Amino acid sequence: VQFVESGGGLVQPGGSLRLSCAASGFTISTNTVSWYRQVPGKERELVAFISSVDGNTYYGDSVKDRFTISRDNAKNTVYLQMNSLKPEDTAVYYCKGNRWGVGYWGQGTMVTVSS
Repeated sequence: VQFVESGGGLVQPGGSLRLSCAASGFTISTNTVSWYRQVPGKERELVAFISSVDGNTYYGDSVKDRFTISRDNAKNTVYLQMNSLKPEDTAVYYCKGNRWGVGYWGQGTMVTVSS
C-alpha cells in the first residue's frame, strides 16, 4: 500500500491550492481516506475525510466552507481543494487510508501560506 501526496507549495493568503493523494495497493472507492495536517510541535489535526459509504464527507471546523475533499475513482486519487488560504493553514498535509482497521499514511506535502 502506498499513498503519494503532491500539490503543496508556497501561496499567498487568500490563494488556492489543490493537493492530490494517489493511492496504490488500496482502493479509494471502497475505503475511507482522510487528509490531516501537522505543524511542528503540535499534534496531527484531522482536516477532512471522505467515506466509503456514499462518499459522505467531513470537515474540521477550521477549514469548513474553504476546503473540499473529493475523489476520482478511475484515477484512484483523492483531492483536497483549498481556497481562501490563511497563514494558519501552513502545515505538512498528509493523506491516510483506513482499511480493515489499519491506517496507511503518505509522506506528506508542505503547504506554506505567506506573503
